[in-house]
Amino acid sequence: MSWFRITLHRSAIGLPERTRGVLAALGLRKRSNVVFHPVSAQFAGMILKVKELVKVEEVDRPLTRAEVKVERTPDPGFWLESRAEGGVLKEVDALARRKGEIKEEVGEIRL
Repeated sequence: MSWFRITLHRSAIGLPERTRGVLAALGLRKRSNVVFHPVSAQFAGMILKVKELVKVEEVDRPLTRAEVKVERTPDPGFWLESRAEGGVLKEVDALARRKGEIKEEVGEIRL
């Protein structure tokens, strides 16, 4: 059995009560909210009424809340693939060398 995965992308603020009622009937309350409904003519008709506000995909099975949360969670950080040549690193090295030269000339100065 196929399922509609419906995601609310646009807010319903300022829209007619009828449109907001369709969103409520689909179970969509907040932006980026995701709901799953079986593929049927009834839900297809509701989706067509609010097609400008939602993003729809057809999936094989509905995901659990935990699966949706894991899918939406961003990566924990970033990976440093290689050191950049030039740019900031050269400037930092130049400042470090300059700091050493200034210390020798003037005494103790903090940058």
